[in-house]
Amino acid sequence: MEEAHPIDIEGLDEAAVAAAREQYGKNQLIFKKENRVLDAIISIAKEPMVALLLAASVLYFISGETGDGLFLAGAIILVSIISLYQDARSRDALEKLKQYAKPDCTLIRNGERIQLPAEEIVVGDFLIAEEGTSIAADGIIVRSNDFSVNESILTGEAFAVFKDKDSEDPKVYLGTNVVSGLAIVQVTDIGNATRLGKIGKSLEDIKSEKTPLEIKINDFVKKMVIAGSVVFLIVWGINYFKSHDILDSLLKALTLAMSILPEEIPVAFTTFMALGAWRLMKMGIVVKQMKTVETLGSATVICIDKTGTITENKMSVAGLFLRGEKEAFGLEDPLNELRLELLSTAMWASEPIPFDPMETALHQAYKKLAPQDLRSRYRMIHEYPLGGKPPLMTHIYTGDNRERVIAAKGAPEAFLQLCKLPAEEITDINTQLNRFTHKGYRVLGVAKAAFTGEVFPENQENFSFQFLGLVAFNDPPKQNITQVLQDFYRAGIDVKIITGDNRETTAAIAAEIGLQGRENQITGAELMEMDDATLQEKVMEL
Repeated sequence: MEEAHPIDIEGLDEAAVAAAREQYGKNQLIFKKENRVLDAIISIAKEPMVALLLAASVLYFISGETGDGLFLAGAIILVSIISLYQDARSRDALEKLKQYAKPDCTLIRNGERIQLPAEEIVVGDFLIAEEGTSIAADGIIVRSNDFSVNESILTGEAFAVFKDKDSEDPKVYLGTNVVSGLAIVQVTDIGNATRLGKIGKSLEDIKSEKTPLEIKINDFVKKMVIAGSVVFLIVWGINYFKSHDILDSLLKALTLAMSILPEEIPVAFTTFMALGAWRLMKMGIVVKQMKTVETLGSATVICIDKTGTITENKMSVAGLFLRGEKEAFGLEDPLNELRLELLSTAMWASEPIPFDPMETALHQAYKKLAPQDLRSRYRMIHEYPLGGKPPLMTHIYTGDNRERVIAAKGAPEAFLQLCKLPAEEITDINTQLNRFTHKGYRVLGVAKAAFTGEVFPENQENFSFQFLGLVAFNDPPKQNITQVLQDFYRAGIDVKIITGDNRETTAAIAAEIGLQGRENQITGAELMEMDDATLQEKVMEL
C-alpha cells in the first residue's frame, strides 16, 4: 500500500466550496423544533408522583382541610420550580456544550492541510481522518494506512473494522470513531443526508422509555388510586345509606380515602431527585433530566479502559534492550551503532505520518538522538498492516540511493516465534520483557529483514527477520486517578479495567493506582473461549 500523504491531493478551491455549500448547505443535523417550556411543564404534569400530589391537594381542599391542601400545593409548586429551573439550566448548558464540543477537522483545500469546524465541511471535500478523532461526515476512502474505525453507533458491533479503498464497504460515516491509522476521505454526504442523520430523523417520534423507578412508582400509584377509590365508594355508600346526607357522607368518605393515599412518599421522591440533580449541577455536571439521579444511583460496576482513561496517553520511550546485551539502556545512555539501529528501525516500522502515541514517541526520540535525520530521503513503497497472532507490522522504504529498509515492530512474542534465536538469548529477552512489563511499560519487539526482489511476499511472516531488540514505553497514570477510584469505592461502586494490554503491564498500573481486585485477571483469549454461563460466573469473581 502506498503512503497516505496529502501533498498530491489539491482538494476544493474557494469557488467549489461556495458552490457545494450553496447546493447542499452546512454540515449540520437539523431536527424539528420543540417548545422547551411547554414540554417541560407537560413532562412534570405527567409524573405520577406529581399527579398524586395534585390529586391529594384537591381532595384536601374539597374536604375543607385548607392547610393541608395549601401545603401539598406548595410542595408541587416548589418541586416544579426546581425541575423547571434545573431543566432550563441543563438545556442551556447542553447547547453551550454542543457549541464548545463541535470538533475541528482537518481538510485538504487548495493543496494545503487546514483546520476548520466540522460544520464547514462541504460535499467533495477531502477529510483527513486520524486515530482518536470522530468522522465528521459520510465519505469514501481514497487513501489509508492501517485504518480501522469503530462503527458501533450504527451497527452495534463493538469491534473495530479495518477499511481501505478496496474494501467491500470503503465508506466511513458521521459519528463513527477512528480506532487506528489514518485515511483520506472524500466527503459524499453531510448533515441530515448522512446515515446518522437519516437515523436521527427516523427516531424523532420515538418516545423514551421509563426508568425502573418510574415504572414502580406508576404501578404503586395505580394500586393506591384503585384502593382509595374502592374505599371511597364503599364508605360513601354506607354513610349515605345510614344518614341519607350526601355532603356529610362525601366528606367522611374523602377523609378516609385520603388516609390511604401516601402523599408524603411522592413528595420525598420528587424532592430528593430534584435536589440530587441540583447538587450535581452545582458540581459542574450537566443533568438533562431528574431521572439521571436514579440511573447514577443504580450503578454498581463501572468498566473503564486503561490507555487514556487511567493513563495520560502520553507515551515516551522509557528504555531499550539490544539483543546480545544483558541490561536495558535509556535514551540518556550513550548510543553506539547497534543501539541507534534498534531505535531507527523501530521508527521506520512506524507510520511516516505518526498518529499512534507510541509511534509519535519513536519519531521524537529518533529526531532527538539520530546524528542525521534521514526521513526525508526515504519513501515507503510497500506496507504490511498490523496483523497476525501475535500481531506485527512491516514497512518497506527505498532511499535516494535506492537503498532498501525493511523494518518491523509488534508483539515481542511474534518475533520470538519467527526469528531463529538461541535458547540462551530467548531466556535473556524474556527476562528483560518481564522486567519492563512489571514496571507497567508497554513493550514492542523490533526486527529488520533483507530482500532484493521486486515482488514482495504475500505475508510479512515470510520474511527472514533478524531480531534487534525491545523498546519499552511509559504511559503514566493520571495524577488524580487514585482519588477518583477511592471516591467510587466509597460510593459502593466496583471498578473493572478492560484493556488489550499485556497482563503484567495492566497489573503494574493497577497496583500503582490502588485498584481493588487486581490480582484476578482474565485475558482476551481466555474470555473468548468461555461460554456465557462461565463468563457470567467469572466476571463476578473479578
